[in-house]
Amino acid sequence: MIETNEILGKWQEFTLKNKNGMKVSVLDYGGIISQILVPDRDGLLEDVVLGYQDYEDYTENPNFFGALIGRVAGRIQDAAFELDGKTYELEANEGKNQLHGGSGGFHQIIWDVEPFETDGAVSLKLGHQSADGDGGYPGNVAIEVTYTLTDSNQLILDYVAKSDKTTPITLTNHSYFNLSGNLKNTVHQHEVRMNSNHFVELDSKLIPTGRLLDSAGTVFDFRDGRLLQDGFVDDSLQNRLASSGYDHYFVFDSEQENTIVVHDKDSGRRMDIVTTQPGVVMYTSNSLVAGEKLRNGLSRKYLGVCFETQGSPASLQHEGFPDVVLNAGESYKKQTTFSFSVEE
Repeated sequence: MIETNEILGKWQEFTLKNKNGMKVSVLDYGGIISQILVPDRDGLLEDVVLGYQDYEDYTENPNFFGALIGRVAGRIQDAAFELDGKTYELEANEGKNQLHGGSGGFHQIIWDVEPFETDGAVSLKLGHQSADGDGGYPGNVAIEVTYTLTDSNQLILDYVAKSDKTTPITLTNHSYFNLSGNLKNTVHQHEVRMNSNHFVELDSKLIPTGRLLDSAGTVFDFRDGRLLQDGFVDDSLQNRLASSGYDHYFVFDSEQENTIVVHDKDSGRRMDIVTTQPGVVMYTSNSLVAGEKLRNGLSRKYLGVCFETQGSPASLQHEGFPDVVLNAGESYKKQTTFSFSVEE
């Protein structure tokens, strides 16, 4: 089932509902996931993402709550890159660097939305045409992002893009997850497991240095699972640079499926993430300003965790990182699936 509501007289909010009662709400503005309701071990449906109480706050949305990010997710050093011998200058919207496509990125546009239903699933197809030169990027790019909610409590995000010029592109969704439900707790006790052996070293501005670091023996090693709080209390330089937490790109082990498992013991909720992307930025809301009015309470540090599956913008300046360049005429196709269940 798909419900549609007008928001603030200018946006549409589409709510996908499956046979289990799970709900996913999406705004046409920014492609923002505003709410995800999933059951805990007792069957109680609660919200597991952060969102504003007042929809008007999404107009600015400095936290990028739930938004689609592009053309390039992440930080581009010095807000510039060279491609085919030409230097492209971009907007610097975080110091001298660009973050998440700039102030006019995909999180700030109204997407064309087409709802549709298939056997065992309900979907939204979001479309946008990004003109040559938008934000300083080359190429006319056609983007299509499909949100699908299945009766198996899976939320599938399919990303497709095509450009008439070679251009950088890596798309992601910036939802902040909190499996405790309705923001009852921070994510300190969320256990995360992911098949990554290496993570990207950051400098004081959170820009990749060009080095991949071995995670073994550090709080960046999630291969056997660990609580997020391990990184909040660790005194290593990389954690301190990220305001005592994580804001790092993890490269998946290419010999395994690209997976992440998140579990909250108190609620029993489990989220499995499977993606065709080569890595993920895990951000633990270290810089979330306290006191903002959210749908289920006030914001505070460590209230959510983002899993921004994507390529690495560092590949525009350094060798050996997952590429973000799409060649003219070729298709960009990526998928990330979030599966929700309960675990005792």
